[in-house]
Formats: sequence, structure tokens, C-alpha cells
Amino acid sequence: MPPGRYNRPLPFKPGWIPRGDLMQAIEGHADGIRRAVATDAAALAEFAARSFVDAFAPFNRPEDMDAHVAASYGYGRQLLELRDPAMVTLIADGGASLRAYAQVRPATPPAGIVAAQPIELRRFYVDRPAHGTGLAQSLMRAVRDAALEFGGRHLWLGVWENNPRAIAFYAKQGFIDVGSTYFDVGSDRQTDRVMVAAL
Repeated sequence: MPPGRYNRPLPFKPGWIPRGDLMQAIEGHADGIRRAVATDAAALAEFAARSFVDAFAPFNRPEDMDAHVAASYGYGRQLLELRDPAMVTLIADGGASLRAYAQVRPATPPAGIVAAQPIELRRFYVDRPAHGTGLAQSLMRAVRDAALEFGGRHLWLGVWENNPRAIAFYAKQGFIDVGSTYFDVGSDRQTDRVMVAAL
């Protein structure tokens, strides 16, 4: 499962994020990676829904997939998230369509997992045709920059226990497995591994 949504975000403190520095750091990355804005909501909703379905439809009941996609990836939902000052959404803009996206926010890890100044990597997806091109590594560098701008010291995520490719990628990026949590896809409760990396 992708990085998920387990806990309430930490309270946002106005002025905590140096917006200009954040934009400058992100726009310095290659592969067309930039911070998404409200006008990207439609393209992001389409790409996010398609990416989730491509990755997980073979392993889930259609009714559970439909419920999850409807709740998580609609246009209105993406617009709210893009306007949230306590969340950064990064996209790799391929011009005609998106090639990847990630979301980062301050949020506490699941109970029992300790990480100082934790920042959650909430979602991280790269389009299949871009696998093996180095885009995922570039996006992860941008994620780390965004997490540092939030004042984080650790980056954490949840990944489906039956997704060995993703687990291996995160391990190569310095994440270690520190426990487990749950992730609901529709009515189906699944187990995610929780992984943490120092920033």
C-alpha cells in the first residue's frame, strides 16, 4: 500500500514554513518537479486515482477500490489538500500529463513508534513508464527538502506489507522497518509496514 493516512496532522504554526525557501529548494530539482498549486487539482485527481488503481486493483475487490478512490482522489479532495498550508504536494510535470507525485506533512507516526520531529511521506507514486528513469530518486530528494523545510528530523511512511518492490525502494533510500499499522481500502483492513528515515 502507498504511504497512508493514519494520524491527525500536528497543529500548524503560522510562519513555521518558509514558503519562499521551500519553493526555491523544490524548483531546483530536475525532472520537472515542482510544488503543485490549486490549478493542478484536476490533473492531480486523475493521476492519483489512476496510479492507485494501476498499483492495487489486482489485489483488491472492485467495490473496495471504488470506495477508496471516491473518498481519497476526487477533484474536491485534491483541491482541499493543495490549499492546506500544512501539506506540500510535489508533482513531476511532464507537460501533457503528470509523471509522479508525493505528499508531505507534519504528522505523528502510529502509536509505539518514536521519531523526533516526524514528517509523514503521505503518498509517493511514479507512473509506470517512468520506473527506472531516476525520477523516483529525484522526487525523494525533493521530498526530503520539503520535510526539512517543515523542520523535520525524521521522515516516516506506511507501505503495504505485500508490496516488496516499494519496500525495497524505500530501504535503498535509507528507510528502516520499525513496526506496523493498518490501512483501510474500502471495507478491507490491511497491514502496512511503517518505515522511518533520518533527515
